[in-house]
Amino acid sequence: MSFAKEPPHQHGTVSSSAVVLVNLGTPDEPTRGAVRRYLKQFLSDPRVVEIPKAVWWFILHGIILPFRSGASAKKYASIWTRDGSPLRVHTSNQAMLLHEALGERGHGDVTVAMAMRYGSPALPDVLARLKADGCDRIVVLPAYPQYSGTTTGSIWDAVFAHYRKIRNIPELRLVKNYHDHDGYIEALRQNILAHWEAHGRGEKLVMSFHGVPKRTLLLGDPYHCECHKTARLLAARLKLKPEEYIVTFQSRFGKAEWLQPYTAPTVAQLAKDGVRRLDVICPGFTSDCLETLEEIAMEVRHDFLSNGGKDFHYIPCLNENPHWIAALAEIAEQHMIGWPTMTTPTQRALRQHDADKGREAALAKGAPQ
Repeated sequence: MSFAKEPPHQHGTVSSSAVVLVNLGTPDEPTRGAVRRYLKQFLSDPRVVEIPKAVWWFILHGIILPFRSGASAKKYASIWTRDGSPLRVHTSNQAMLLHEALGERGHGDVTVAMAMRYGSPALPDVLARLKADGCDRIVVLPAYPQYSGTTTGSIWDAVFAHYRKIRNIPELRLVKNYHDHDGYIEALRQNILAHWEAHGRGEKLVMSFHGVPKRTLLLGDPYHCECHKTARLLAARLKLKPEEYIVTFQSRFGKAEWLQPYTAPTVAQLAKDGVRRLDVICPGFTSDCLETLEEIAMEVRHDFLSNGGKDFHYIPCLNENPHWIAALAEIAEQHMIGWPTMTTPTQRALRQHDADKGREAALAKGAPQ
């Protein structure tokens, strides 16, 4: 097995730390070709689709990519902004704000980078760039609060596959989940309260999480349980009665049974049952994207209104919410414990002095310049 060429080693370089905020990904543009490339990469991941490879290859290339790419491109076009994909814009902003928040907490030397599991900026490219910049301590922070093998597990696959080709691997810390983290739950609460204060409160709150096949739960994936724990903690923080909220799962794909109840038919039935005003939030998404802006705020809204509902309110994702950025900083900080990330100017000068002394010693022993 051959390894990637290492960047030139510079004696006297002070080691550094980084946080990589990783989201799912997005097409580069809302066109059929770009969406097809994105879907091909996404749906070729065996973590995402657990169907025998030969069978799935025929379905993917013979049916899904030729016929779904165009329809998906139209959906992406309906939510695209002047700055590009909402998911990429929000995730990029979160990374920038996280860097500022960590600096305010004293971690001014920590680099924060954004990466995507599918599409660009590709996670392996970001990891390679950090290595070239001298980062030898990296926290990988998924944008998924609840762990699933289909999401966070796939990020780990990409991380391990990348470093399998690297000779000098940095120290890694992987954030598995934060579905019950106090800062995350509080950020959700504040987000909902702010919406209610500005727009009033509905008769019922629907907490819609992204769906996964039911078989993943039966095979040991903790996602279903973590979604329900998030919902339970959030409901308690909001002082909601059991009848005032409901947990559902969206984005079902294919004919197999997925986690239930499904969001769209549940919302339609609520309207038929006489609910006139409904609030919907997607706690599992930390950035607004196709699944929230088009599927929920457009399609599910239509399902509610066309079945007798009168007032539908989609509560946006956490996005750049200050409470969420503070929670992100706290999560990242907790996973950097023991690393030399909090340095005063004097401490920084001492670290550089020690590095310079090491360089002198190395050169004296014949190390190359």
